[in-house]
Amino acid sequence: MFKQRICLVALGILSATQAMADGQADAKGFVEDSSLKVLLRNAYINRDYKDGNPDKAEWGQGFIGTFSSGFTQGTVGVGVDAFGLYALRLDGGKGRSGAGGIDFFKQGDSGSAADDLAKAGAAVKFRFSNTVLTYGDQMPALPVLNYDNSRLLPESYTGTLITSKEIKGLELNAGHFTAESRKSAEGRDSGGLKSINVLGGSYQFTEQFKGALYASDVEDVLKKQYVNLNYVFPLATDQSLTLDFNGYRTKLDKSFAKDLNAGGQDNKIWSLAATFATGPHSFTVAHQRSTGDSHLGYAYGGYQKSGYVGDGGNTIYLANSYWSDFNAEDERSWQLGYGLDFGAFGVPGLTYNVAYVRGDNITTVNSTGGSEREIFNQLKYVVQSGPAKDLSVKVRSSVLRVSQKSYEYNKGGNELRVFVDYPINVF
Repeated sequence: MFKQRICLVALGILSATQAMADGQADAKGFVEDSSLKVLLRNAYINRDYKDGNPDKAEWGQGFIGTFSSGFTQGTVGVGVDAFGLYALRLDGGKGRSGAGGIDFFKQGDSGSAADDLAKAGAAVKFRFSNTVLTYGDQMPALPVLNYDNSRLLPESYTGTLITSKEIKGLELNAGHFTAESRKSAEGRDSGGLKSINVLGGSYQFTEQFKGALYASDVEDVLKKQYVNLNYVFPLATDQSLTLDFNGYRTKLDKSFAKDLNAGGQDNKIWSLAATFATGPHSFTVAHQRSTGDSHLGYAYGGYQKSGYVGDGGNTIYLANSYWSDFNAEDERSWQLGYGLDFGAFGVPGLTYNVAYVRGDNITTVNSTGGSEREIFNQLKYVVQSGPAKDLSVKVRSSVLRVSQKSYEYNKGGNELRVFVDYPINVF
């Protein structure tokens, strides 16, 4: 049924009345509009767990190459996208690797992490007017299927995705994917995904107001809906107030919930963030709330072979998501955040962010009334000019403390992340 709906949406997209210039009419050619980019990424994550849990750390050097061709000229343009990924382990051998939240290099049967990993993928794409159909290996970035690029190497998926921008301000997406490539392992199907269907879109109603609505179905065992509303109130020349609402509703299949000892089948989670920006400063207040009877809280990402679902490690478009996601059953959390752009003080490219988040009312299988709190800090610098232009250095730390009643849900500790990214445009 879901596949039929995707086909109907695709037909509707292709027959839509054009409200914008025909993108395919401006096609420059397969070679003329192609690009090749390489990202060099050196990444390190260290987690100093508390309460007797063993510390975990991984360090690696990644090479992420992406090729995107232009479209051939004509009524229907044809092109190709491809990527090649390689990672070399610099630290994080037996005993230090294996943390689910780090996952640079998958552990083997011996318990040791791989010394390196390499993989590649490609997809063919077709464009008619302002609608693109892509089939093959790709990295979708949708609220209900978002590849995780926040570690050493990114995830990728194999399947079909239709993206349409026929009407100004409106983007529609429909897709069917049948395999997931885990970010820490080789092979197209290392994530264990069987199938996921996605459908939805976003619309820019006015210059200040936009919204999005998406849905997904993972192998008929987990259904998810997502909604976003974002409004920017201009207050002065350099001042604004942004309200951002995000919400997910998930429902587990009854037998699937039983297999995971989830207790119930339902979860609803939402966040509302208000950010006041004035000059180089930004101040954020956010509230996030999880309700429902599933002991998993908001379930996302993970890998099917580990008992979870494969909808991407970044499918959590919520305000209070740092080291902890504050997504436990019944959890309520508040955030106070501050951001500073040092460009106003003569250091362009340097930014700093700090946030304090506290969650309470956590329910687990054996307890109620648990709590957790996190202090998040991030300093980032992007080189503005010279041979190293666009090279970025990001240092991020979190201090997470979890109450004894919440141990079944989360583990506390101190986390440090250091990422150095250097993008190179080959052509």
